[in-house]
Amino acid sequence: MQILRTPDDRFDNLPDYPFKANYLTINDRADDTAIRIHYVDEGDPAAQAVLMLHGEPSWSFLYRKMVAPFVDSGYRVLVPDLPGFGKSDKPAKRSDYTYARHLAWLQDWLRAIDLTNIVLICQDWGGLLGLRLIADEPERFARVVTTNTMLPTGDHSPGEAFTNWQKFSREVPVFPAGQIVQKGTVAGLSEAEIAAYDAPFPDESFKEGARQFPTLVPATPDNPESQANRDAWKVLMAFEKHSDPITGAAAPIIQKLIPGCKGQPHTTLINGGHFIQEDCGEELAQVVLKWLFSSGCRPGL
Repeated sequence: MQILRTPDDRFDNLPDYPFKANYLTINDRADDTAIRIHYVDEGDPAAQAVLMLHGEPSWSFLYRKMVAPFVDSGYRVLVPDLPGFGKSDKPAKRSDYTYARHLAWLQDWLRAIDLTNIVLICQDWGGLLGLRLIADEPERFARVVTTNTMLPTGDHSPGEAFTNWQKFSREVPVFPAGQIVQKGTVAGLSEAEIAAYDAPFPDESFKEGARQFPTLVPATPDNPESQANRDAWKVLMAFEKHSDPITGAAAPIIQKLIPGCKGQPHTTLINGGHFIQEDCGEELAQVVLKWLFSSGCRPGL
């Protein structure tokens, strides 16, 4: 597997992203290729961990507004860049990216960091991967917050809009990552913020993961990961730890199916788009912190 690595100078002068770069190398389970994963790691290393997982086509930059509120409240915050995104290594072929492989990469990173008692906050593909992490190792997780995400099985049609998005991502000559994030916000982004979402991709050869991700979503019952997601739902339907879906059309389904959602103060942030962390990052952080504290989940407890 050929690996591409974005030059460091592509990330110079990012707005409101002062975080030290941390790296951990894992080996692909199939061919033993070394893949370097970047992650933000802020706060007391001994404190309870808040794990924030981004989706498509963003990276840890998406969560920049939420790191400080959690660190100031006593948590340790970790935000990895999925392989193919951000400062992490990028496998060069579209065929290198599969749902199962990406899950394995993230699992191996998580096991190497060896986090437990985790508060998971996930968005978009961060949920497709994060909810599977919970199903595989529920003992690692204490709380989960889902924002604009779902764990699809392909048993229901995703609709024409999603099918069009899959086609667009595969075929558009220049994949406009920054503009895609921009269109998924309500307030819009500055030119510097758009540039920050384009920064991981010096040219089209770096975007194979971003192009492939929409195609990997289980949209039909026979998708290679459909059954694995059905099996994951069986575990999630017994997950009684506190869970809170925030905004998004999938929220009622998650509330209904995951026992830990019952009695939680589910929230819809009116001025937030798909990339709610951009539109309402600070507000979202305060909503989650209030929920954590009210449910007795404080650092060290």
